[in-house]
Amino acid sequence: MNAPLWPARWQALVRTMVRVQGPRGQVQLLDWLAHPDRPRVLAFINAHAMNAVAEDARFYEALMDADLVLRDGIGMALLMALLHQPPGVNLNGTDLIPLILRRYAGAPIALFGTREPWLANSAQALVRDLAPGASCVMADGFRATDDYLRLAQAHAPALIILGMGMPRQEIVALALRAGLHRPCLIVCGGAILDFLGGRMPRAPGVLRSLGLEWAWRLALEPRRLFRRYVVGNPVFMARALRMALQGLRHLPTQGLP
Repeated sequence: MNAPLWPARWQALVRTMVRVQGPRGQVQLLDWLAHPDRPRVLAFINAHAMNAVAEDARFYEALMDADLVLRDGIGMALLMALLHQPPGVNLNGTDLIPLILRRYAGAPIALFGTREPWLANSAQALVRDLAPGASCVMADGFRATDDYLRLAQAHAPALIILGMGMPRQEIVALALRAGLHRPCLIVCGGAILDFLGGRMPRAPGVLRSLGLEWAWRLALEPRRLFRRYVVGNPVFMARALRMALQGLRHLPTQGLP
């Protein structure tokens, strides 16, 4: 019987993932993200992503091909603890992307994802609260990849936020990077447009500080998220324990101070 592929994929992603250890590193990260020298892709990995790459080779390859991959969520922190490695700051997209948007005030921004009215609402919230003076081009998250590429080529956004969910947004991000020739940042944003657009509320601060925003989302959308969290979380922890017991500790990783 062939050995499972997921351990090698997990090892590679842990090595690739950049962890920020403190405020200074976060400032350096935001500065780098605000000044891309070419089309660059920012992606995030959480427990759900780690489970998905175990089954989806194309998703794994898309994450490995991103320019920057950041740790997102308590599941990845637990994995790092089992591997005896510092987890770094939790750089989940829902908190980090608004900080990125603030760096792009006055710039052209593309929002590709979700559906109306949440898409238009997110653009209004962005210009009002996060990036004053920005101009937005929008498209819902159910179009062909070539449609997004044509829009990006025509409007030359400095920042592209994709809100299509995994793994589609990571695959679209790489297609955009390959087809664009001006510096821009392409962010795989998950549910960020739904949050900005008011489709769903953020978890209370105390749940977020405890790393339990996933439980809040599960309570809001139990049918859609049951498999991801109720089934997926135990699968992730079983694999994390197996990875630790196999002695895959002290893997070399990348980090910022």
